[in-house]
Amino acid sequence: MPTAPDLPDEAEYAMLDTDARQELRSLPKDFAERIGRHLVAAGLLVDTDPDAALAHARYAKKRASRIAVVREALGLTAYHTGNWSEALSELRAVRRMTHTDAHIAVIADAERAMGRPERAIDIVKETNVAGLPKETAVELKIVEAGARRDLGQLDAAVVTLQGADLDPQRPQPWSVRLFYAYADNLAEAGRTAEAVQWFLHAAEVDDDMQTDAAERASELAGE
Repeated sequence: MPTAPDLPDEAEYAMLDTDARQELRSLPKDFAERIGRHLVAAGLLVDTDPDAALAHARYAKKRASRIAVVREALGLTAYHTGNWSEALSELRAVRRMTHTDAHIAVIADAERAMGRPERAIDIVKETNVAGLPKETAVELKIVEAGARRDLGQLDAAVVTLQGADLDPQRPQPWSVRLFYAYADNLAEAGRTAEAVQWFLHAAEVDDDMQTDAAERASELAGE
């Protein structure tokens, strides 16, 4: 039996979302709560101690590999810590287990991170984008633009991000990432004045300071 990593006191089972707890109900109660706490620990530690986060997620998988939320946690933890191959393996497993494309953008981005931009574009083409939640569809579009940029298709990358979603008058929760990606690709394509404007649009909707959009705008404008 694998040795369990020490659980931090703050990793409480109640912190797990309702859907995840529901999935774990197929396990004995005490065991489910222990696995759930390891999933919580992985989420808590992924930014500050990625190795420990992976250890918790990998342990949970070894003990409960047939539970989709466990595989999902490992896949996302692996992705956020740069373990692309492991992320792909786990998230593909989740896709088979759940018959959903909830993490299709992450899967495509992991392919891109492994130096396979053509495969990332193929994934986009194979996906029923109209059936995705809007935020996931936007993320997939951003990944596709990045893959085309990797291939040197700078104009195509810009065009990929264009459309009705690119509207600063109607900001959405995902607008900051879309506006930033559009500005970044405009800058890469040498369209500096437009890039400055879209970095400013991104900064205007970046209430949580997720990006350096304002700084990028200033740099490009020579301020």
